[in-house]
Amino acid sequence: MTVIPRFDPTALGLRLRPQGPATAFPLLSDASSLIGRARAEAVPAATGRTKIWELSKHLHCSIIGTCLSTGALRQILGKAGLLKDGASDHDLHGQGVLLAGRHDGAGKLLHKALDRRHRLPINQFAKAKTTDELRALWREAVQRGDIPGGYWAALTHEAATEALVREVFGEVHMLSHLVGAANRADLRRLSALEAENAGLQALVQRQQVQLRDGILARDAKIRGLSAVLARRIADSAHDALPDSGASEQATLAKLVGDLERHLAAEGERRAAAAKRIDRLAAELRQEQVLREAVEQREAGLRAELEAVEASLAPAAEAALAQLDGLSLLYVGGRPSQLGHLRSLGEQLGAQFLHHDGGVEDRSGLLAGLVSRADIVMFPVDCVSHEAALMVKRLCRQAAKPFLPLRSAGLGSFVAALGRAEIAGLRVGVPA
Repeated sequence: MTVIPRFDPTALGLRLRPQGPATAFPLLSDASSLIGRARAEAVPAATGRTKIWELSKHLHCSIIGTCLSTGALRQILGKAGLLKDGASDHDLHGQGVLLAGRHDGAGKLLHKALDRRHRLPINQFAKAKTTDELRALWREAVQRGDIPGGYWAALTHEAATEALVREVFGEVHMLSHLVGAANRADLRRLSALEAENAGLQALVQRQQVQLRDGILARDAKIRGLSAVLARRIADSAHDALPDSGASEQATLAKLVGDLERHLAAEGERRAAAAKRIDRLAAELRQEQVLREAVEQREAGLRAELEAVEASLAPAAEAALAQLDGLSLLYVGGRPSQLGHLRSLGEQLGAQFLHHDGGVEDRSGLLAGLVSRADIVMFPVDCVSHEAALMVKRLCRQAAKPFLPLRSAGLGSFVAALGRAEIAGLRVGVPA
């Protein structure tokens, strides 16, 4: 997770491009030294967008952590000849922050890479002529989840003022805390489930050992009693006298009765032990299924977070061209999410079609939409069972690919856009 430095509004306001007369900062005791440092670091006024080395160094950490992925940063450092073998993600982040303050070939390479990565947001923000218009475009970017591109485009825009830079930085700073808190909560729940599952498995193993030892002891006792009975019967047959025959027979009958009762009791205990073993085995299987479900959910959440981060910052022209002209049909879902899904799909160049999968749209309309689409998606948690079956049947009949999504959220939709099924489509050729 990206670590963003503690917000310092006085230091954050020092953009190297002059914005006007020097301003007094009441939170600093020595205002004269601060103004002298700003003048020493200032560069001649220029027109156009601000370069990354012209921004305050206090912004570099948040820009590198928010607007670049670790893989992209590793590639940039490799091209600049600054990549060290065995460097960790934190080391790469620190090198990127230092590189952002350099006004040389390596710094220009970093700036150009950020511009290429966020070309679409930069073109959108270029329409803003005033600070209010720039702030409105930033609000729209936050609403649709385009934080990395909007952040870079807003900070480097020529209409950005110190107040707007503080405002934008503060929102990104707080968003990082919210994302980190959500991830930590999921990890805590997963750790608790794993610990509980381990305890149940140890309990089942101990109980199985106890039951096995009990069964072995019972079987040994039965064999011993059977041997004693056989010897008593043999001795009675050889040593019995005519006068004492009735007494011996009564003793034998009593002994046999006792053995039979013991044998019946042991049989009942064995049956009960077998049932208990079956029940514990079923509980163990259930716990294993729950654990697998939790692990799959955790893996899905990680994949969705990574996909959201990658999609919110369109990587390059090739990635944007991948969905250009694709007709995408989305069946079901929540009405509150459709605007975001449509905006994201159209932003990547796809034509977004929708069917609610219920009674509001006629069932005959679904077949027509499937025939127009290159690929069909539907969230399994927010679509009727009948609609899902109909979508699968129509797609198989029309030889169209379909993707069941884990949920109706934006993360599942974004994760599906990068899957191999979409990458293998012939984009731009209607079905």
